[in-house]
Amino acid sequence: MAFPPPRAAAPAPGADPDGLLLVDKPAGMTSSDVVVAVRRMFRLRKVGHAGTLDPQATGLLLLLVGRGTKFCTSLMGGDKTYEGTLRLGAATTTQDAEGEVVSSSDPSGVARERLEALVAADFTGDIFQTPPMVSAIKVNGVPLYKMARKGEEVAREPRLVHVFSFRIDDFALPDVRFTVRCTKGTYVRTLCHDIGAALGCGGHLAALRRTRSGRFSVADAIALDDLRALPRADLPSRLLPLSALS
Repeated sequence: MAFPPPRAAAPAPGADPDGLLLVDKPAGMTSSDVVVAVRRMFRLRKVGHAGTLDPQATGLLLLLVGRGTKFCTSLMGGDKTYEGTLRLGAATTTQDAEGEVVSSSDPSGVARERLEALVAADFTGDIFQTPPMVSAIKVNGVPLYKMARKGEEVAREPRLVHVFSFRIDDFALPDVRFTVRCTKGTYVRTLCHDIGAALGCGGHLAALRRTRSGRFSVADAIALDDLRALPRADLPSRLLPLSALS
């Protein structure tokens, strides 16, 4: 979904409030889209986010307002929990449902017990991931996703990440619903792609929702539509104070 460039809005008189705003991001917006929208809604000078979500992903986005932006780096380091859907039988160019299918195979022979054993043995604990081409990682100063748009592919160094747990919540082929808890920097779509490849049938991430980031939960977040209806004077009541971020 495309969004037009935002018009500049003059900041509201007076100082910005300070703190952390927990937002439940809708699908179809980038994390930066949400930052721009919140800045315009409340005419704020300083807004940032601590941890990107892909456009089609939903769930917890940490927005930092005013002096809260100083905590971006520390909050990004928190462990993450996601609920997602792995779709077996097709690998895609982007490792998620947005990409083109590049290979397909019948996944009907995959048993739940086989999948659980594979995940426990090879995709839990310390694992190495090769970042996808459609990512914001830079090579020679250029984000990989910009190269991918031109049809280019470059070598990427595998990165060490940690998967604390990968629980299968529902097994109804070709879809497998799961909950995963992992460290910062883990690509869940790459996890799905690699599991599908290991099973021999291919796979990709069909849906993703972030439910936790560090000690913060999406249960305490406000939906973007509800935020739009919030008067600016009520914004401070939605912010977690700076003292809660240390």
